[in-house]
Amino acid sequence: MPKLIIFIILLLIVLIFLIRTIHIVPQAEAYVIERLGAYAGTWHTGLHIKLPIIDRVANKVTLKEIVKDFDPQPVITKDNVTMQIDTVVYFQITDPKLYTYGVVGPITAIENLTATTLRNIIGDLELDETLTSRDIINTKMRAILDEATDPWGIKVGRVEVKNIIPPRDIQEAMEKQMRAERERRESILKAEGEKKSAILVAEGEKEAMVLRAEAKKAAMIAEAEGQAEALYKVYEAQSKGIELINNANPSKQYLTLKSLESLEKVADGKATKIVVPSELQSLASTLVAGKEFIKE
Repeated sequence: MPKLIIFIILLLIVLIFLIRTIHIVPQAEAYVIERLGAYAGTWHTGLHIKLPIIDRVANKVTLKEIVKDFDPQPVITKDNVTMQIDTVVYFQITDPKLYTYGVVGPITAIENLTATTLRNIIGDLELDETLTSRDIINTKMRAILDEATDPWGIKVGRVEVKNIIPPRDIQEAMEKQMRAERERRESILKAEGEKKSAILVAEGEKEAMVLRAEAKKAAMIAEAEGQAEALYKVYEAQSKGIELINNANPSKQYLTLKSLESLEKVADGKATKIVVPSELQSLASTLVAGKEFIKE
């Protein structure tokens, strides 16, 4: 019985020993292995066996892209304005061995390197350039960080300036400037609108005047044409009347009588003095005498 217990205990020890020697490395990870304190190799995805006591896992490294949002850092611009800027760094471990043995505390090293690089870049820019040159700052920082972290087995993919926080008095001055700029643009837009409205009103009045003038012109032309046509009809009737009289071959006495009638119409009680030819006067006297003889 004691032998059986001892056998079971030894079997459990062997199983525990085997279990501890078998390691499965998951996807997107790598294990750095040391043998007797020295670097022995890097395990990648799959099943691996570790020698007990001799081998040990020195570091478990993720191969995924890592995103680190660092706290705001105080920086001073070229024109001596102190502001707070925080950054976000996207990086990936490309060499687990260099990442493990290249630097103590790689994340802290990247954070400090980011802060010093940011101070150097912002120190060459003025406030306005800092606020409007995010892309330039991001590009310069990425290039510097990527080159500096190569010995650590790190590849920096992107660096983004997240927030730029100037001092409170600078913010208030910027807000006043923006408010004044908005009011100026509003005034310009209002003036342009009023100008366009006045132009449209003037053009409308101009078109209305042109249309009224054209209408008046057309009315006057129509009236003149009507008068001309009426005169033409009158003269045409007179012409036909004269033609009919000529065709009838009237006597001299008839023509004289018509002349007297015409004189009567001309006078019409309004003329103060009418000059009558002598022939017409003698003829008129004859006609008057004839009328008196008939009455007697």
